[in-house]
Amino acid sequence: MTRNLTIGSRGSQLALWQARHVAARLDALGVPTRIEIIKTAGDHLQTASLTQAGGKGLFTKEIEEALLEGAIDLAVHSLKDLPTEIPSGLEIAAVPEREDPRDAMVGRRLDDLNRNARVGTSSSRRAAQLLGMRPDLNVQPVRGNVDTRLRKLREGEFDAIVLAAAGLLRLGLDGEIAEILAPERICPAPGQGALAIQTRERGEALELCRKLNHDETREAVTCERSILAALGGGCQLPMGAFAERRGKVLMAIAVVLSPDGSRRVAARGSGTREEAEELGRLVGEDLMARGALDILAESK
Repeated sequence: MTRNLTIGSRGSQLALWQARHVAARLDALGVPTRIEIIKTAGDHLQTASLTQAGGKGLFTKEIEEALLEGAIDLAVHSLKDLPTEIPSGLEIAAVPEREDPRDAMVGRRLDDLNRNARVGTSSSRRAAQLLGMRPDLNVQPVRGNVDTRLRKLREGEFDAIVLAAAGLLRLGLDGEIAEILAPERICPAPGQGALAIQTRERGEALELCRKLNHDETREAVTCERSILAALGGGCQLPMGAFAERRGKVLMAIAVVLSPDGSRRVAARGSGTREEAEELGRLVGEDLMARGALDILAESK
C-alpha cells in the first residue's frame, strides 16, 4: 500500500482548492495524501507590486525548499508563479488539464468603463495591456486574495478589477465575471490557468504524479514558458504568452510592453505538437528582433 504523500501548498483559499483538487485526483488512484500549509514571501506582501518585490518565485521558493529537504513529497503551484528555471533536484512531474487561461473583467466590461475609471490589478502585464488600449483609465494596484479584492470592488475602491478567470471559476465565482477577455486583447501570463505538480527528480511521488499529466495542456504551457525563457526567464517586463492546439497544429502568440503600455511588440507562430519548446524559443526570438530588448533597456 502506498504511504501517505504530503502535499505542500500555500494557505490561500485558491491555493488550497488547487491542492485539494490534486489530492482528490491522487485519491482516485488509491493514493492517500495530507496537505501541509507553507507560508511564502508572497503571502506577506500587502502593498508592493509583484514586479517591485521581485516577481516570479515569491510564491514558490519556500515550498520548493521544503520539497528539497524532504518535508513534503509534492507541491502544487499555480504554474504562472513558477520560474522557468527549476531548482536542481526537482522537476514538474505533471501539468493537469488547465482551467480557462484568460483574464476576466469583474464589475464592468472594459468597453463600458468611463474615462478615468479606477481599475484594480496586481499585474504589471494586465496594467500595461489595459493602458495600451485605454490610456484614459486610472489603473491602480490591488493586493490580497480573491475575496479581499472582490470586497474592495464592492466597497467602491474600484470601478472594476481584473482577475484570472481560472481562479474565479475554480472558486465557483463565475457569476462575478462581467467579461472574459480574449488573448488577442489581453494576452495571459505564461502558464495561466494551469497547475504544476512538482516533485523530487526520483521516487514514488514522481511516478504517481506523472499519471495526472494532461498532454495537450503540457504542450501549450511548455511553449508559453519557452517564450518567457527566451526573454530571460525572470523577465520583469510586462509580457504575455498564450498557446493552444488547433487540430494538429500548436498556435502561439506573445506580447511585450512598456509598463505604461505606450510601446508594444507582438509575435506569433505555429508548429507541430512535438515542437512546443522550439516554437516558444522562435516566438521569443522574434519578440526580441521586433524590439523587446529595446523596451527592456528603456524600462531599466
